[in-house]
Amino acid sequence: MATHPAARGLNDDAAVLDLGDETLILTHDALVEGLHFLPGQDPADVAWKLVATSLSDLAAKGAEPLGVLLGYQLGGDDARFVAGLDDVLSHYGVPLLGGDTVGNVADKAGSQVLGLTAIGRATHRPVPSRGGAQVGDALWLTGALGQAMLGLEALRSDQGDSLAYRRPMALLAEGWTIAPMATAMMDVSDGLLLDAARMAAASGVTIALDRSAVPIAAPEARRDEALRWGDDYQLLFTLPASTPSPVPASRIGQVIAAGSAPLLLDGVPPAGPLGFEHG
Repeated sequence: MATHPAARGLNDDAAVLDLGDETLILTHDALVEGLHFLPGQDPADVAWKLVATSLSDLAAKGAEPLGVLLGYQLGGDDARFVAGLDDVLSHYGVPLLGGDTVGNVADKAGSQVLGLTAIGRATHRPVPSRGGAQVGDALWLTGALGQAMLGLEALRSDQGDSLAYRRPMALLAEGWTIAPMATAMMDVSDGLLLDAARMAAASGVTIALDRSAVPIAAPEARRDEALRWGDDYQLLFTLPASTPSPVPASRIGQVIAAGSAPLLLDGVPPAGPLGFEHG
């Protein structure tokens, strides 16, 4: 098990490693074909998503990216992947520091698996965690949910705008601005309900969400679905009740004393699955 203090008990989005006067933020993510991206999807978009999702973990720590290390399994259109990798690294101004490749899987059974380690430098200390929410704090969300859900449907049907699913954005500038003020922060990658419950559990509190206050990009009839869908990579954070958000955001709930459930939705524990659970 990861017992080093930098691992934060594996209850956070990233490792936080103090080195002299600097603090490094280290995170690793993997994408699996058929689970995180569609078979046959444009490899340029897969490269973008691989990088952006890891940078989103840095954003949730208020970290400045220093570089990435790539683990790449050859197969399919590798040239398109390289083109997309150049696009996303250029967009964020992040260098590729190295990594590794493994053999071509085109003639082998199984899905392509890709990995990326992102390295960042904390812009504020203490570095925000999932576990700092305090009773009385307000809960904030930077943007609307459901955009990736609709984007995947558009990609599958080849109709409509699929950009939010194909090329999510890491909210780095927002994370830098929020970090000095937040008591807790994380990105919404596995669904708002599940991630808010994780924040509450890590903080030893209950989070009370106001269902109607959550901005959604989907039709109103699909609100509950949007609250459980991931891949939007908005920032979820808590601030003292009297502190306004320093970035455009919606106040969607409050932190209350720990009760029988870590999460309440309009006053009651939500029924059914809360979001995407990794196997």
